[in-house]
Order: sequence, then structure tokens, then C-alpha cells
Amino acid sequence: MGSVSDPGELTELAQPSFEEFEKQTSLMTSCTLLWKELSDHFTTLEENLMKKSEALKEMIGALDSQTQTSLESLKRREATIERSVEIVAGKVGERARAALESLEKARDGGGGEDSGEVEDDEEGLLSALKSLCLKMDARGFWSFVTARKKELEGLRSKIPAALVDCVDPAMLVLEAISEVFPVDKRGSGEKMSNDFGWACVVILESLAPVMVDPVIGKGRLMVTPRVREKAKEIAETWKAGLEERGRVENVKTPDVHTFLQHVVTFGIVKSEDLGLYRKLVVGSAWRKQMPKLAVLVGLGDQMPDMIEELISRGQQLDAVHFTYEVGLVDKFPPVPLLKAYLRDAKKTVAEDSSNTGRASHLVARKEQSALKAVLRCIEEYKLEEEFPPENLRKRLEQLEKTKTEKRKPAAVPANKRTRASYNGPMPPAKAGRITNAYVSSFPFIRSPSHSPQYASPAASYPSPPTTVYSNRSPPYPYSPELIPASYQASPMGYPAYNGYCNGPVPVPAPAPPVYHPHYPQQHHQHAHHHQQAYY
Repeated sequence: MGSVSDPGELTELAQPSFEEFEKQTSLMTSCTLLWKELSDHFTTLEENLMKKSEALKEMIGALDSQTQTSLESLKRREATIERSVEIVAGKVGERARAALESLEKARDGGGGEDSGEVEDDEEGLLSALKSLCLKMDARGFWSFVTARKKELEGLRSKIPAALVDCVDPAMLVLEAISEVFPVDKRGSGEKMSNDFGWACVVILESLAPVMVDPVIGKGRLMVTPRVREKAKEIAETWKAGLEERGRVENVKTPDVHTFLQHVVTFGIVKSEDLGLYRKLVVGSAWRKQMPKLAVLVGLGDQMPDMIEELISRGQQLDAVHFTYEVGLVDKFPPVPLLKAYLRDAKKTVAEDSSNTGRASHLVARKEQSALKAVLRCIEEYKLEEEFPPENLRKRLEQLEKTKTEKRKPAAVPANKRTRASYNGPMPPAKAGRITNAYVSSFPFIRSPSHSPQYASPAASYPSPPTTVYSNRSPPYPYSPELIPASYQASPMGYPAYNGYCNGPVPVPAPAPPVYHPHYPQQHHQHAHHHQQAYY
């Protein structure tokens, strides 16, 4: 039989350790937490996968819908090509017959429209434009438009109607604007005196609705391959000449506007040129049509970044126009942008307000321009409730009043030597200096009582020679005390010298006027005090 163990030894082996128990408890707690963490992690992964799966299903459905819509549009476009071509061909035939009839009338001497006289009304303007378009007279059309900049609104409304009667309106427009675009062919003197970028823009804008497909609409432009290729060549020529124009940063805004409108009108936008389009748009963002052109050239997706760039450059007002064009008003609220624009303008005015003369005038004009621009923006986008314009109008009226007061002629001091002050010819001051002993520059000063010409009007000046004075003051100093007693029409009285009067009864004279010198710094502080916050 085996040996029997000691009971005390069994008792010692069976007793668990408290430290071991704590370790087991800690291990169980850690496992529980780890299990919970892993379970939450896998649950989150599962939920994310489900969300992504649903998003992919929606995207696939949207793509399928877009694909179906595009296919239907392509089928419709293909089906309407014959009809559109038939309509355009019929219009071309009608225009060609009308042009031949016009030429025959002109040859027979019955064309009153070719006499060179244009009636001074809308009908006469339209008739003259139609006559030029019927004859495809590109040079005459260009000369007619450029000579009527004052009738800009009438040209905008009548040129599209006139181009409808043209046999090939696209070719007519390209030949007409070729005088200055893509390369200005005029002499240097004429380039400096006349900028015809406005005429190019008006003509290109008027051509756009004429080339719209008669069946589909704006979705397709009726441009022949020959015209499209020529338009592309013109665009490439303009881009190649950017170096001569001072690169993108220094190109003139009218040239930029003409180029972008040319690209949009003829439908020759290139995706690889989006970077160039963006630089051109941002550089000329103050132009009214730039937000719309930016969308038409394909910059709609880049609009948020462009708006932020404009804000960083201090062009908050232009940024407001861009936000309304693309519908990003919620992301870029207009009122804070307008207030920031006014703060920047006021800050510039405060920095330049210490200047005087013409610089001060330019500073005031800058603030006026900023206020007017903001007021127009508030009115255009109906922001009166969010940004009340009353304070802005008051500040603008204050600036206008200050400008008007500065234009008023300064009052002539009463002691100024003028012919009208004494109702007669002004005596030469040199004679006064010789006969009158009371001159401060003399080393010996006599009392006025010893001067007979001072006490009695009998001793008057001899008749001075006829002297014509210009509007400039004489080169010698003038003192009111040099006026002889014979001139009784003096508008001012002067105090007696040393208790002596010029007459028997001493009459106290008013104090001479005091002229305060102008201190620019004090004036600046006073003006700055009145320029309180108006927004």
C-alpha cells in the first residue's frame, strides 16, 4: 500500500493564493473588454460596408440613368439632324435669294438703303444692318458697328435680327472682327486711340442665338466644319500671342473677354485649356459677364476654389457675383463678404487720408466707388433686409457734400488788394511805400501824427499811371496801413496808431480777421472722427 500524505501538507497545497486570484480576475476583465471592442469594431465595419454598398448602388443607378438619358439624347440628335439641316438649308436659300434681289436693286439704282444715310431710329438701324448682312459686307458691317458705340443697347437688340438674314452669319462675324482679333492689324496710333474690344464682344454675343439648332436648341450649334476649324485657328493664334501681350497676368481685359466669348460662341472649348481659362477669368473677374462665361467654358466644378481665391485677393464684391451665378450663397454668404469689402476700402482710405491735394481727392473717389458698388449689389440681389443700405447712403451723401463744398470758390479776404474794393484804379504799392513813412521795414518810424498825408485827405496820391494787374499778387508785401485816407470806400477799419486817430472822433475799429493755418494732421483726425462705422 502506498504511503499516506500528511494532512497538513494537503491543506497547504489546496489553499489558493490571493494574488493568483487577482491575476485571474484582471485577465477575465481584459478579455471581456477586448471582446467588446472587437465586436464593436466588426459591427462598425459591417455598417460602413453596408453604407458604401448602398452608395455604390445609388451611383450605379444614377450612371445608368445618365447613360440612358445620353443615349436617348444622341438618338434624338441623330434623328433631328436631317430636319435641322433641312430647315437651315431652306433659310440659306431664302437669304441667298434676298441677297440677290438686294444686289439687283442696287445695280438698278433703286436701292435707297445704299445711299449712306441711316434714319435716326431703331427701324433705320435695323434696316441698315440687314442691308450689310444680306450683302455679306464684313468691312462695312464692322465700320457701321464701331461708329455707333453710343447706340450700344440698340446694337445688342438689332444685330441678332440682322444676322438672321445673312447667308453665312458665322463667316461674316469672323471676317468682321478679324480687323482687331486675334491680332490687331491697325496702326499704333489708332490702337491707342480706339479700343474695339466692346464691338467684338457685342457681335460675338449676337451671333450665339443665331447659330442655335432650330430643333434641339442650345444643346447643339449649327456650325459648319469649315467655320469651326477657322475659329479654332483664330483661338490658337490668340493663345500663341499671349507672350507678346505680356502673358496671362498682363493681358488686357477686353482681349480676354473677346477670346472667351469667341470660344463659347463657336463651341470650341478644350478641356486641356481649363487652367488657362481659370487664370483669364480670375484676372478679369470684375467684368460683369465673367461669372457666366466661367460656367460656359467648363469651370463650374472649380467655382468654390475660384471664389476663395477672389476673397483672398480682396475681391469680395466679385466673389458675391460668382456665388450667385453658381448657387453657392449658402457656402459663401454675401453680406459678410460685402462688409469685408467695405472694411478693406475704409482701411485703404484711412491709410491714405494723410495725403493732401490730388491724392486725397482720389482716396475720396475710391470710397465713393466702393459704396456705390455695394449699394448696386444690395439692390440687384435684394439684400435690403439682411444689409440695410440707409447708413451707406448717408455716408455717400456726406462724401458728395464734402466734394461739392471743395468745389466752391474760396472767399476773398477783405484786406486783399483788388480793384473792386476801392471803386477805382488800384494805386501802385510802390508809391505808398515811398510817401508813407509808416512802414515796418524802415529803420526809422515816425508817428502818424507827424505825417500830413495820414491826418488829412487833402494830401492824396498823385494820379498813378494806368497799370494793368494780372490775377497774381504784386511781388512786394502789402500792409493795410498803406491805404491813403482819400480812399473812403475801404470795407474795413483799422485801429489808431499809438492813440492817434485819423479823424476828430476816435471810432473803434473791429479786430482784424484771424486766419488759422491748416494742419493736415488735425484735419485728418477730425475727418476720421466723422467716418464712423456705416455698416
